[in-house]
Amino acid sequence: MSADPVATLLDPWTGPFGGVPPWDAVDPDAFTTAFHQAIDAAERELEAIAADDEPPTFDNVVAAFERRGRTLDRLGTLFGVHAANLNVGPIPDIQRTVGPLLTAHGDRVVQDERLFARIEAVSESVAQANGAGSLDGPARRLLDDLHRHFVRNGARLDAGAKAELSEVNQRLAARYVEFAQNVLADEGEQVTWIEDGAKLAGLAPSVVEALAATAEAKDHPGFWAVANTRSAMDPVLTMADDRQLRERVWRAYYSRGEGRGIDGHGAGAGADGPAGGDNRPIIAEILALRATRARILGQPSHAHWRLETEMAATPDAAMELMLRVWEPAVERAREEVAAMEELAGHPIEPWDHRYYAEKVRRERYAIDAAELEPYLQLEKLIEAMLWCAGELYGLRFELLPTGTVPVFHPDVRVWDVRNAAGEHVSLWYLDPYARPGKLSGAWMNAYRSQERLDEPITTLVSNNSNFVKPADPSQPVLISWDDARTLFHEFGHALHGMLSDVTYPSQSGTSVPRDYVEFPSQLNEHWLSTHEVLQRFCLHHETGEPMPPELIERVRAAESFNQGFDTVEYLAAALYDMRIHLHAGDGAHDEAGDGSDAIDPEAFERELMGELGMPAQIVMRHRPTHFAHIFSGDGYSAAYYSYLWADALTADAAEAFTEAGGFFDDSVAERLRVNVLSVGDTIDPAEGFRAFRGRDVDPEALLRKRGLV
Repeated sequence: MSADPVATLLDPWTGPFGGVPPWDAVDPDAFTTAFHQAIDAAERELEAIAADDEPPTFDNVVAAFERRGRTLDRLGTLFGVHAANLNVGPIPDIQRTVGPLLTAHGDRVVQDERLFARIEAVSESVAQANGAGSLDGPARRLLDDLHRHFVRNGARLDAGAKAELSEVNQRLAARYVEFAQNVLADEGEQVTWIEDGAKLAGLAPSVVEALAATAEAKDHPGFWAVANTRSAMDPVLTMADDRQLRERVWRAYYSRGEGRGIDGHGAGAGADGPAGGDNRPIIAEILALRATRARILGQPSHAHWRLETEMAATPDAAMELMLRVWEPAVERAREEVAAMEELAGHPIEPWDHRYYAEKVRRERYAIDAAELEPYLQLEKLIEAMLWCAGELYGLRFELLPTGTVPVFHPDVRVWDVRNAAGEHVSLWYLDPYARPGKLSGAWMNAYRSQERLDEPITTLVSNNSNFVKPADPSQPVLISWDDARTLFHEFGHALHGMLSDVTYPSQSGTSVPRDYVEFPSQLNEHWLSTHEVLQRFCLHHETGEPMPPELIERVRAAESFNQGFDTVEYLAAALYDMRIHLHAGDGAHDEAGDGSDAIDPEAFERELMGELGMPAQIVMRHRPTHFAHIFSGDGYSAAYYSYLWADALTADAAEAFTEAGGFFDDSVAERLRVNVLSVGDTIDPAEGFRAFRGRDVDPEALLRKRGLV
């Protein structure tokens, strides 16, 4: 490998398994120069396609477009992992530079009139051929999607509109980075300190040890510290008897991105550490910019533009599903709160909800988090996921010895993944622990997409979580039931990547509509609560005994418990996302028409929650100032509903397994692999689901799953 740090970032990957990322040789200071060079190289490749004198064909235009930019793709992978997992040192400043650079490159691509003319010529030629000797299904879909991508992003605009659109996109790219950096600062720097051990009453020993380890890592041995992340916050709100502690932790977490600082006058009071910037004006500008972009592109709102390529297709269709679920969910949530208040003897506040929900669950089902946690060892659950993948899809996982392939942090482990025939199909990277500079939450990445355009190329996928690493490496990491479910969820995305079997990289794995991509991951959650997993892998960390059958039955009986809270918490955020983008698009808030009357994202939240009848004891899962799904990029913007849309598919698919006698039925698993997991975006998602299920989705299955009927 080259000793030149820029060349290291740009060179093709070498080593085993078709080449692997050179994580151990990355010099972050070289990223900016490397991006300039990679973008220049990508644009030279595109220039060759646009300036080709040969008549435009699928091969010299569409397939050539698929081959372009591989150097930039590799570099983007290396930088993306640093931005998400190692966002320290120079990375934040580099991110502020790189985001607009990539956006400008993307605009130049779709606004190249010669390139678009060649794409359009191929599209018209194929349409005129009307199937005679024309493209196969995946190739035709690839062509149609590419043509639509150019049109949707301004290829047909005049020069003035293109310039205006580019300016908007540049500003959005900068604001997305700023929003994300503000949230990351609050998550990484702010903690809730605990000096009095008496305030730890109710917390499981493993949680107390984790809080002590966090404090020690921050140079405060003898104290306890609650990091400002969901994985750290959730067990405290669920178990801590001290109501004041719960309130402090809740306020710190739900005020991320408000920029109010230590002991401020807002929800952030009680957190220690420097505050990030205020995301409220950033949100207002993002909304205005998105509305402007939609107008330039001829759409009524960002929501209309965004959903054009999704299964839902229109905001009305997404809203219809959400509102169909909202009323029964709110009714169930109010029933849950009434039961809590009867038990508590006082009104329930948002920081009380998880705590008293756990008490009600204990009373009704004789089960609580403290009883479950000893059986939920992170390492055993990882084993469980891999075992399920073997039983269902014939995959086999071999943990590679340290040093076999480079990793970006010592916590990362890598597995060689092979199919039933013993053929290598993927590497799976796992980065399970929280650290400074790592985004909170959990996610999946594809470092390299599966394809066989010119030769077979296997995929590299990763899962990333934020569990608290124990101070004593010999001690197991015990996690909550919700965290275990999230672990299985993200592994479902990984399986979607591992099982991909397509020709073109743009159609590989999880490269499907946003409201379909969550279907395989949400379905994979179901295997956690199967009898096979609970009895084989949920072993007590001290005795090694499997989870008792009677506890398994109680776990299953409690599966629909607290669904009112879970559904309302999520749906409130999804409805906010859709409604605020529709509102920004209608211009009613801006009477002057010049953006001077900007949307106040928190005032809109209060007004919408009042209109919807949101229970006062629940807040949106992601409040506006830290709603990274929708304000740190376009990914889930006006599309946070997609989890619910995908869950309608999930609920119906789960019933296919239960109708067949269980979640390990070979024939149903094979239909799922063939029609959903392997096909990527080569077919319409509705067609793939129909082939799997034998019919269109039954939306009532969603209500049955959530216990709302």
